[in-house]
Amino acid sequence: MNATRMLTFLWTPWSVLVSIVIVALTIVFSLLAWRRSGYRGSFGLLELLRVALVIAAAVMFNQPEWIEEFRPEEKPTVAVLWDASPSMNTRDVVDAAQPIMRSEALKPLLNEASWSAIQERVNVVFQPVAEAKAGRGSDLHAPLADATNKFKNLIGIVLASDGDWNEGPPPVEAAAQLRLKGVPIFGVPVGSPIRLPDVELLSLDAPTFGIVNKAVRIPFTIESSLPRDYVATLSMKTEGGDEVTKEVRVAAMGRTADAVLWKPEEIGDYTLTMNVPEHNDETLTDNNELSAPISIREEKLKVLVVESYPRWEYRYLRNALSRDPGVDVVCLLFHPGLSKVGGGNKDYIQKFPEGLDELAKFDVVFLGDVGLDDNQLTEEQCRLLKGLVEHQASGLVFMPGWQGRQFSLLDTELDDLYPVTLDDSQIGGWGSRTPSHFELTELGRRSLLTKLADTQEDNIQVWEGLPGFQWYAPALRARAGSEVLAVHKDAVNEYGRLPLLATRTYGAGKVLFMGTDGAWRWRKGVEDKYHYRFWGQVVRWMAYQRNMAKGETMRLFYSPDQPLMRQTLTLDANVMEQSGEPLEKGDVLARIVAPSGKAETVRFTSSGDEWGAFSGRFTAEEPGTHEVTLSCKQTNATLKASFFVQGVATERLGRPARPEVLEELARVTRGKVSEVNRLDQIVNSLATLPDPPPSIRRVQLWNHPVVAGLLVLFLGVFWVGRKVVGLI
Repeated sequence: MNATRMLTFLWTPWSVLVSIVIVALTIVFSLLAWRRSGYRGSFGLLELLRVALVIAAAVMFNQPEWIEEFRPEEKPTVAVLWDASPSMNTRDVVDAAQPIMRSEALKPLLNEASWSAIQERVNVVFQPVAEAKAGRGSDLHAPLADATNKFKNLIGIVLASDGDWNEGPPPVEAAAQLRLKGVPIFGVPVGSPIRLPDVELLSLDAPTFGIVNKAVRIPFTIESSLPRDYVATLSMKTEGGDEVTKEVRVAAMGRTADAVLWKPEEIGDYTLTMNVPEHNDETLTDNNELSAPISIREEKLKVLVVESYPRWEYRYLRNALSRDPGVDVVCLLFHPGLSKVGGGNKDYIQKFPEGLDELAKFDVVFLGDVGLDDNQLTEEQCRLLKGLVEHQASGLVFMPGWQGRQFSLLDTELDDLYPVTLDDSQIGGWGSRTPSHFELTELGRRSLLTKLADTQEDNIQVWEGLPGFQWYAPALRARAGSEVLAVHKDAVNEYGRLPLLATRTYGAGKVLFMGTDGAWRWRKGVEDKYHYRFWGQVVRWMAYQRNMAKGETMRLFYSPDQPLMRQTLTLDANVMEQSGEPLEKGDVLARIVAPSGKAETVRFTSSGDEWGAFSGRFTAEEPGTHEVTLSCKQTNATLKASFFVQGVATERLGRPARPEVLEELARVTRGKVSEVNRLDQIVNSLATLPDPPPSIRRVQLWNHPVVAGLLVLFLGVFWVGRKVVGLI
């Protein structure tokens, strides 16, 4: 580093003249004063100090500056920054034979021989940028902002990229700083600015688990940039050899959402792989396949049905559940007015489950026409039912009857769970000789609970053709937070159609309101086809979260059950002592390992001491299977589970290039944009760039605090000296 140092003045003729006059007058005045003192030595020193102070002030009046100029001895640097993000693997650079990847098109740029014409004058440095981390996007701002600090003696930047940035501040902000430092950007855009013909399988949303010999619905989404619709035969395979195919009409220039049904025949962990066959016109075939994990289990759900009298709805519901091989049903009949509860089969119990241990075994509880009257439920039992739903993720089904006993439940803690508001002026509900019918809402048409046929059109026809009901509960309107799946086809009030089938989420569990007692009539002409299917779906839907992952003393469930990338996941756990009692206080941790191997520990906090409930939160930063190890220090118990994060990485293949980003960077920094096959234009432009200006350090002596301090100091010495010699 060569350095040159000099002292300069920002003087003007009048400032020099004024300075000379003042100094001359000061010298004359000092000589006269010294003569009057008899040429005493002490007086002479004081006057000499006076003249020195005035000369110093006159010099400062002409604004002196100390300038140091540093010129680097090494050659200037040109930084060639090339985009290494995953989007550069998109195959859309049209070659003579076939499209090639954007990264392959940059190979001439990264060849040192291509820069031989300027290497005698400058150092050419190659640096990959915008490398996307696991689950993150690419950042073009950071490498541009750090370039002047990272590369010494930088005179220019060559940026080769598709312009597809999706992390960090806008790169033009860094370009504005480079403009101030005199560093131009030469952009080399690669990739097609319009999307080439392509069909992409965007998502495969498999549920966490399925039940053996039960059909599993697996939604998927396809995105097409082809100009016309076409019919494709999708295939979904497992590693065991099972294959499901489905014909789908893929919409042109848009997205197509559909689902396949798969009926697993064996228990185990599977990986489902779906493939969209290659279209003759598409240029990208790397994104036509996706995989997702699913666990197939043997099902045994425990259900409790509580009723007062054995009405028809209860009888057929009990039959439907007891004949379901995946359900273990237990019934409690109070028979108000009789001395003993009813029922004599083995699936009947004589009293409501006592304590948390017995009640916590049930995945779903049905409450029929029961209440607090006639020695039926107690307020304490209602409180436990609320806790079962809120903290243990169990389901609760309200099935009111014409005796209106459920009105008394609204005076207990169960009122918080009720999905609808009841009309207390019509406790017995409404009945008629003419059958009434359900009408599905928009939510109901999409819900799995109301899916009685394979297609949406057929499902609507099935519901319209179901035998009607002749009694319905006095529901006025749905409460806030509830979702109405079906309403009365004809009856309305000031709030609109009367809700007859409504659901809501409360705490970790789900609640369902069934506003009629005529579902048993659905068996007319078709036997158990729709009746059994509906209640089977209800039980499984309500028990789904509770059975995501469970061991002997621990249970783990989460919401949402199909989380998206960067969506906050609520993790709930139930931890029991070895004796079966809920753990009131404890240290519960979950170690979550992402697909990239990155591990994170989530510490749970107690959300219900009485129920052994603990809760934590986690935000997934990348898609794929996340392995979870739940542990408790107090019980030494562990539970292994996994969840699958839906979505694709922020950096995706197939997106159009954004050359306008590089054009803006070049315009802001006064650079240029050239095609990758016109590298000679960039080399010629770099060859004409001037050497970087020297680094200059300026010290303004006239307003420097040290100089000002010295002047004040000597002024003080001057006045003290005058006092010593007796002039003051």
